[in-house]
Amino acid sequence: MRTTQAVGQHGEDLAEAYVREAGWTVLDRNWRGARGELDLVALDGEELVAVEVKTRRSTAYGHPAEAVTPRKLARIRGLTVEWLRAHDSRPASVRVDVIAITLPPGGAPRLEHLVGVV
Repeated sequence: MRTTQAVGQHGEDLAEAYVREAGWTVLDRNWRGARGELDLVALDGEELVAVEVKTRRSTAYGHPAEAVTPRKLARIRGLTVEWLRAHDSRPASVRVDVIAITLPPGGAPRLEHLVGVV
């Protein structure tokens, strides 16, 4: 994987496969709203989950989840509200998760799922 875009795309593919394998229903991927993009929108049972996927080749510049700052979380929350309005959706509850993926050279991907990030 040469480009940052390819790394990100691969990470989103891994994250989508992970949530599907967990039994979630993926409703949207790379949904664009006025404030930006939601990587994944899925149902975990009756709970709507906006998933931010962060993928890095290494932890040399920190853990991938560290890139999800309070400002970015606020943007994701706003985008989630936009998504709910655009889809006239009223789920039982809503949460934001982060899936952090590290792709070490020559090694297996490492995936960490942070549930209910506030």
